[in-house]
Amino acid sequence: MAQEEHRTTTVEQGRFCVARCSCGWRGPARRARSQARSDAEGHVLLQA
Repeated sequence: MAQEEHRTTTVEQGRFCVARCSCGWRGPARRARSQARSDAEGHVLLQA
């Protein structure tokens, strides 16, 4: 069974930014976009 590639993005929600993945994972709301991107990178690395 082949694993699908995890595709992450960040989404603005008011004053917050949330990292999301194509697998359904969603990170916590962050005020800093850079922290939301770090959450997404960490998620992808854990899935490898």
